[in-house]
Amino acid sequence: MLTDRKIVVVTRKTRLQELKEKYCTLGQAKFYLEHLGESFSDYEEESTLYSNSVAQSISLLKTVGRVQQLERSVLSTYLFSPDDLVVVIGQDGLVANTLKYLNGQPVIAVNPIPTLYDGQLLPFLEAELGEVILQVLNQSINSKAIAMAEVNTNIGQSLLAVNDLFIGPKTHTSARYMMSVDNHQEEQSSSGVIVSTGLGSTGWFRSIITGASGIMDKPINHHLQNGFSWDSEFLYYSVREPFPSANTKCSKVFGKITNHSKFSMSSKMAENGVIFSDGIEQDCLEFNAGTVANISISSRVGNLITPH
Repeated sequence: MLTDRKIVVVTRKTRLQELKEKYCTLGQAKFYLEHLGESFSDYEEESTLYSNSVAQSISLLKTVGRVQQLERSVLSTYLFSPDDLVVVIGQDGLVANTLKYLNGQPVIAVNPIPTLYDGQLLPFLEAELGEVILQVLNQSINSKAIAMAEVNTNIGQSLLAVNDLFIGPKTHTSARYMMSVDNHQEEQSSSGVIVSTGLGSTGWFRSIITGASGIMDKPINHHLQNGFSWDSEFLYYSVREPFPSANTKCSKVFGKITNHSKFSMSSKMAENGVIFSDGIEQDCLEFNAGTVANISISSRVGNLITPH
């Protein structure tokens, strides 16, 4: 072995594995999908390609150091060591899901199926993994800082976000809350508020910009329509579907949150209020009446290995 540092390989279940869990057997899953006219072979091929890539990557990494394979569902309960090397094999979302549970450990992101996955956050192929991890160990490769958002509540809960935070209703109903932006307070009713990081600015944030532009008689070219830098030391908040009424206002529906800003939301919902990050609803905080959520840029920064 070339290093005593542990190499943690983060993977996720394939769609085929999830179908098997849902329908108990692959036979039942196949019958159900084909009955609806869906090709089962696509799921089988994807699963085979992914599993082979994971197996070959782990085999190679075992020649370098100790390897621990970790499935996405246990990320929130796993205790990473400060000197761990982290290899993520999967889609872009798995990289974001992993980064928020780390504290500066280097992440090597591998695209296991480049013919299927775009891989904007997956700069390396399986064939490059051996050389890349040696360069990481020798500190002869570049990395990119990834800024994160953080929410802290008045009841001692906290949550990080690599892409974005959602604060609002658990279901498709209206959220009621008091928003405080610096010295301005405003009671609002909406379908929730999105707080986006630079990494998330080409995802959910971009769809908000695009939708708002499409409503205009003449589409506009917004300076943020292509997002902003991953290491930007600011966030943007966007209120979804704000509703003006006798008691609720809409003067603060979009804006920047900086290190000098004070941005908070106080829930006025009796129940079903939630805060979740990066699309993972299972790992959420309650946001019900009396809860105050303070949102800011996190002092924790992600560390993604890059080829340039």
